[in-house]
Amino acid sequence: MSSQAPSLSPAAGSARQPRLRWLSEVWGSTVGKKLIVGITGVILVAYVILHMLGNLKTLQGAGGGDPAVNTYADWLRTAGSPVIPREGLLWFVRVILLSAFVIHIVGVSQLIKRNREARPPGHRDAKVIQRSWASRTMAISGVLLLAFIVFHVLQFTTLTIHPTPLAEGQVYANLYDAFQEWWLVVIYVAAVVVLGFHLRHALWSVLQTHGYDAPNRNPTFRRGANATALLITVGFAAIPIAIFAGLLPEPHDDFSTITMTVSGK
Repeated sequence: MSSQAPSLSPAAGSARQPRLRWLSEVWGSTVGKKLIVGITGVILVAYVILHMLGNLKTLQGAGGGDPAVNTYADWLRTAGSPVIPREGLLWFVRVILLSAFVIHIVGVSQLIKRNREARPPGHRDAKVIQRSWASRTMAISGVLLLAFIVFHVLQFTTLTIHPTPLAEGQVYANLYDAFQEWWLVVIYVAAVVVLGFHLRHALWSVLQTHGYDAPNRNPTFRRGANATALLITVGFAAIPIAIFAGLLPEPHDDFSTITMTVSGK
């Protein structure tokens, strides 16, 4: 046999190759990074829709007993019990969301940096000039949403900051007291408007990234993105506006007393 014949034995060092090398290669490529950003974006949009639907239970009011939104919040903490420990499923979802959120932000930041580095100095592409206002401000709206999410979590999830009285488990009372303040209403309504513009472009962009856009389908996709963004915006904004306008009843006296006691006011 020729000494030049290829060897059938494994290549030296092949067993030392990282098992997840393919994942790092996908993440390292621009196309792969866009795909991952799109997938994490879909996860976040799905959560936003579910979160909005849950929050809409606030519009059911205080109810005859425990407000519907309080019952829903308690169900989130006890879902899967007794098989799953209390808040176990909730924390599992939180970990997934946090991971998707971090990956999404890092991926988008790196894509923006690559895009800027690829342009020659002073270059202005006609396509960039013709982009919609929402697409041109995606980075800015993303930063604003990040700041709002931190504020929202610190206020209503961890109860770390409390410009108005707050109490653990009293979701309806917490929302009702908070949205008596006009400036909090303005912050939350403005934030969901920014969210709507951000989602409008994001939903359309993810379809393009994954290759679903086509001349005969694009009008439908655009209308779908617009409708979804509008419904999310209206759904979230309806709660602070309805409370501030006096369209929802005050919390029961026992819930108000608990809230005032826990907040120390």
